[in-house]
Order: sequence, then structure tokens, then C-alpha cells
Amino acid sequence: MNTFLQKTSRALLGLSFTLIAAALLLGQNGGLASIFGFYGVNSEAGLHIVRIAVALLFAVAAVIALLSLLKPQYIRPLALLIICISLVPLLSLFGSAHWIDSLGGFPAIGSGQGVIKYFALTAIGLTLLSCSACQSMRYIWLNYLPVGLVLLWIGGMKFTAIEAQGIEGLVSSSPLMAWLYSFFNVQQASNLIGIYDLIALIILALGLVIRSLFWPGILLCGAVFVTTQTFLFSYPGSWQSPGVLASSGIFIIKDLWFIANLLIMIDIRKHLSHSVTGKQQGCV
Repeated sequence: MNTFLQKTSRALLGLSFTLIAAALLLGQNGGLASIFGFYGVNSEAGLHIVRIAVALLFAVAAVIALLSLLKPQYIRPLALLIICISLVPLLSLFGSAHWIDSLGGFPAIGSGQGVIKYFALTAIGLTLLSCSACQSMRYIWLNYLPVGLVLLWIGGMKFTAIEAQGIEGLVSSSPLMAWLYSFFNVQQASNLIGIYDLIALIILALGLVIRSLFWPGILLCGAVFVTTQTFLFSYPGSWQSPGVLASSGIFIIKDLWFIANLLIMIDIRKHLSHSVTGKQQGCV
């Protein structure tokens, strides 16, 4: 559980937690109002207290994530903490604030797009808690689930006008994606992105069964999350000030968690392959 890929995944967590904590401490809410409104925290004073508390929690998680790179005994505390961090926003999905009434409510997701990303932390935490993770295929599936879920859910939303318009600023600012608007209108470009997301999640799912499709699936899904990270550099609304994420930046940086999911999947697959090869050689 302390391989290079595993360490890299925890380093990504530490980086994201550090930036989120700093943004919250310096005044960004990052969707906390819609999350904690579910728990009855609606006053400005109450949200201020919550924001500081959550910022400190992310700061502690960042420190533990970085310490886990040096000392494996910090891995379990990190796992328990990120599971706890993820459960609070995920439970708020049972409220109505995250759903778009004009599109019929659930599963038309609005502010909950940032919330469902916490499924990635849940999967990572459960994986880190298991000492046998590198020996079981079920942990690959566990880390695939948040990746597949977010691509299916948010990718599916790309076929709606409200989502197509919502991503226009991000796409038009990106040197990797702005060309889409030279050939397609806003909705058509969004549809193509949605189709790509759906194809990527399907190929990766098949890759967990058909070995030859594993790497194509990893690369297709990884391209989605790596591309979103480039928005931190191309989209002006990502930063409140130098080094301080805005709310949009907090939403974007969470995709590092899915890159961590993919790295864990690769690591487990590698260990499983080595285990099978070793058994085959032992039978010769």
C-alpha cells in the first residue's frame, strides 16, 4: 500500500486538500451553503463557523496525507478522516437543494455536481483501510465506481441546455477544447463532450473484464480529468487571487481525486498481474 502510484495518489489528495483549505479560510464557500443547508445551517454566522471548521478539517487531512508519504502508519488515520469528510456532503444529496426543479428534479443535478465527487474520497478511503487491497479485483471496481458515476451523471447532463451553457466559459477558455466552438454550436459541442464521457466510462468498465481494453479505458478517462485540471490555468474564474482558489476552482481541483482513483486502479491491476505471473512461473 506504499508503492509509488499509491504515494502519488495520496500526494494528489494532499495537494487538493491544501488548496481547498486555504480557499475556505480566505472566504470561499465552495458549495457549503447548499450542503449544510440540508443540516439546518442557514444563517451567515452559522455558515462562517462551518466554513472555518471545514477548512481546518481539510488542513488536517492535507497534513496527514503528506505525512503518510513518509510513514505508513498515517495511512489508516487518513483513510478514516477522508471517509468522514466525504459522508457529510454525500448525505446532503437526500435533500432537494442539489436538484434542478426545472428539469424534473432528481437525477437532474445542479450544485450536487461538486458533491458527487466526494464518492471518489469514499472509495479511496475504503481502499486504504484494507491491507489486502492489492490482492483483490473488487477494489479496482470500487475505485471505478466513482469514476464511472461522475462521467455517467455529469456526462449525461451535457445533453441538457443548462449544462451546455454552464460549461461554455470553461470550454471557450481552454486551448485544448475551444476549437469545438469553431465547428459546433454550444449544445452540439456539449453533446460531443457527453458522448466522449460515456464512451470512456464504458471502455474502462469493459477493460476491467477484457484486459486489452484496460489501458485504453484508463487513458480515455484520465484525459477527462487531466483536461479539467488545465481549466485552473485557462479559466479566469478559477482563482480568487494568486494561489487562492475561487468556488469554481474548488469544483475543478476535486477532479484530482478521480486521478487518484485511476492511479490506485493501475497499481492494483499491476500487483494482480504480477501475482498471476508468479503463480504461473511457480507451476512450470
